[in-house]
Amino acid sequence: MLSAGDALKRLKEGNARFVANEAQGSNGVSDPMRRLQLVGGQEPFAIILGCSDSRAPAELVFDQGLGDLFVIRVAGNVIAPSLVGSVEFAADRFGTRLVVVMGHTSCGAVAATLEQLDQPSETRSPNLHAIVDRIRPVVDPLLDAFPDEQPMALMDRAVRANVAASANQLRYGSKILESLIHNDGLVVVGAEYSLETGIVEFFDGVP
Repeated sequence: MLSAGDALKRLKEGNARFVANEAQGSNGVSDPMRRLQLVGGQEPFAIILGCSDSRAPAELVFDQGLGDLFVIRVAGNVIAPSLVGSVEFAADRFGTRLVVVMGHTSCGAVAATLEQLDQPSETRSPNLHAIVDRIRPVVDPLLDAFPDEQPMALMDRAVRANVAASANQLRYGSKILESLIHNDGLVVVGAEYSLETGIVEFFDGVP
């Protein structure tokens, strides 16, 4: 199993290929031999907790194929018990030593949260409110700290703040993950994918 550092290097190399339009990972997606190799088990080298946005698929963004990544996707890359459990499962069961919380520019869930703070609405379903309510404590202070910030600049701050908060929740909100971090080399990092450029910037918790 790759160390966290080696796994991060592999992700960066894959993203560089993606940005340069030299992606290779998709070549093996339909390979029947590769599918058969994975029937007996998997050893994903990285866990990606990302947003469900259709424009930010982790396997493509990092140019990886079948069996390479354990991907968990939810709107706004928020943290809830089932999502923490999914990360715990992969890290403990497969020995994966890198967790990446990946947000992206122009995140709709973050935008919805900012809209809710500016103009509260009761028309959203309780399920959508559950997502907004998990992002709200992170971005709410930004409105007080940057009252004159332009909307796009505030959005940029909010996306990164949300990623950092989710990464911290994984680092400090699970006894299993805390133990793996302190004793087994697990690393949790935060990243932002740019819809405009295709570049993934790792900006939080990078070794």
